Amino acid sequence: MTQKILILDFGSQYTQLIARSVREANVYCEIIPYNKDFKYSPEIKGVILSGSPFSVNDENALIIDVKGINEKVPVLGICYGAQLVAKMYGGVVEKSDKREYGRSKLQIQKEDELLKDVRNDSDVWMSHSDTIKQLPEGFAITASTHNIPVAAFYSKQTNNPIFGLQFHPEVYHSAEGKKVIKNFLVNICKCNQDWTPAHFINDTVAEIKQIIGDKKVIMALSGGVDSTVAATLIHKAIGTNLYGIFVDNGVLRKDEFEQVLESCKSIGLNIRGVDAKDHFYAKLAGKTDPEEKRKAIGNSFIEIFDKEAHQLTGIDFLGQGTIYPDVIESVSVHGPSVTIKSHHNVGGLPERMKLKLIEPLRLLFKDEVRKVGAELGIPSSLLQRHPFPGPGLAIRILGEVTEERVQLLQKADAVFINALKKFDLYATVWQAGAILLPVKSVGVMGDERTYEFTVALRAVTSVDGMTADWAHLPYDFLAYVSNEIINNIKGINRVVYDISSKPPATIEWE
Repeated sequence: MTQKILILDFGSQYTQLIARSVREANVYCEIIPYNKDFKYSPEIKGVILSGSPFSVNDENALIIDVKGINEKVPVLGICYGAQLVAKMYGGVVEKSDKREYGRSKLQIQKEDELLKDVRNDSDVWMSHSDTIKQLPEGFAITASTHNIPVAAFYSKQTNNPIFGLQFHPEVYHSAEGKKVIKNFLVNICKCNQDWTPAHFINDTVAEIKQIIGDKKVIMALSGGVDSTVAATLIHKAIGTNLYGIFVDNGVLRKDEFEQVLESCKSIGLNIRGVDAKDHFYAKLAGKTDPEEKRKAIGNSFIEIFDKEAHQLTGIDFLGQGTIYPDVIESVSVHGPSVTIKSHHNVGGLPERMKLKLIEPLRLLFKDEVRKVGAELGIPSSLLQRHPFPGPGLAIRILGEVTEERVQLLQKADAVFINALKKFDLYATVWQAGAILLPVKSVGVMGDERTYEFTVALRAVTSVDGMTADWAHLPYDFLAYVSNEIINNIKGINRVVYDISSKPPATIEWE
């Protein structure tokens, strides 16, 4: 029985960071919406209440039965969660005289189990406009900052210990925040810290065997980290009863079709390649809207995959490389959320093909997937590949996608990626690629004027893609790449570098 921490999400931008901090302490956790009913079971060792963009004093404030939860398990409230705890037990929360945002110094007044071994005067990260003016009866302040009196508090007069933090221990800027979270997990919730990659593999393989038995699984492979690790886990459980299909959709990277087939076969996967470039180009013809291109590729993939699947008999399951952010990104905390882009993993295929889903990675973050892959013995050349979008180069070609433009971008992208590897920069960025712009500009080559395309280079640093900063690549490297592209690829005469961060920009341009 795997021990579990539940994180109730009130819409904070940092909720996933809480989960990552818990997982890094080798404790399993799940994020669920604050208003989702859940049943208590012995494996639930504690509950964390996240922050929120809302106020506990709003007319439509996000309210839960904190007392009811605390009757069962220890509770840690963070920012909004702390204010909610204070209010639910009879304290006073009011608008701050000024909004506190950024670094503060933690002044520890009383060390408890939560702040054990936390250094006094350490940096903590604040992000709030309300403040706790008065704690409930039976609660005590354990830390403050120069600006606010209640930065941390606790009560042991409740059924189980309950703690509140006005700061965000989960963010990088809180210097000893990981220690605070670990204290909650170990000192207070008594978690065993035994959730490791090896533990996950053993449990998951056993579960897959039990669910699938001697039935067959079909799976679309892409050569990416997620699908490769998911397929390897399923293969470990059922062997050649896993049938992998890799579709060349015409918008893969240069030589990727052949490379992926070779890589997958080298680790023992049962895989078949399908050349469907012409089908995809026909469906993309004349389309310039990003969402239309995504849907054209998604629908075309389903058609091809469905056709290939019908050549096999006795298939009962569909394997997918869905990971945790794919699942929790779609959670709407306060009403319908705006569609940012169609996702290529969650939904789609099962309804049409009437197959049951098997998603062995749906509870893991990307870095955890890589750790599991390493434990499985998958080569680092596969595990350290940058993420690549499901619609491929189609969303890196702004405007209409044609075979000629794909080939142009493939060449430019290959120059960029190969140069990152040559200069030992590939591992320093999280994701990189080239974008073909629907812009032509005048250039000069020798004595001739040219009128050719512009390529934008994009490279970002990130942990999981939820936020990202543009990679500060050396000028001499960028100059080298620019020269290589312009001098060797006829049709491109200008190279620019994207220095936008996410947010407000996205990593991909479409």
